[in-house]
Amino acid sequence: MFHRPITRVCHLSPTGNRRGAVAVEFAVVAPVLVSVMFAMVSLNRAFEAQNLLATAAREGARFASMDREGMPTGGQTGNQKLANDIKNFLASNGIDRDAITVEVKDFENPEEDFDIDDVANDLRLFEVKVSVDYSAVSYTPVNASSDYQMTAKVVFRNGRATLSD
Repeated sequence: MFHRPITRVCHLSPTGNRRGAVAVEFAVVAPVLVSVMFAMVSLNRAFEAQNLLATAAREGARFASMDREGMPTGGQTGNQKLANDIKNFLASNGIDRDAITVEVKDFENPEEDFDIDDVANDLRLFEVKVSVDYSAVSYTPVNASSDYQMTAKVVFRNGRATLSD
């Protein structure tokens, strides 16, 4: 005597049980996608801020390397105008002025400040260094132990030269 195995046939609609599977898959994948999206936004902001620092340093040094007769106003020194211009540029791009540090240093002796108005510094190389903490440019809060300083430097030649007849 032969016994035939009993087989059950389920007649489910193509979308009946699949809806639950899609919801579970989305619940698993969604946090990963959202995390990647926020990481990309943060990384983009860091790259943008670094580019802004480099641009500001270059434009500030360019000011110092050209004839700037009459450009500083109100008793400003060349160094003060350079720092003020850099801070204004970065502030116009959303970076807090008080968080920005601008240094003008002698290229050959980086520990010494460089006075771009001093005639003894004519045609000498100088370095403009612009710094800001990452927490000042980040869209999200940054833990103090994880904060770091973003810096851009550029070296230019002091363009003030005495011309002789």
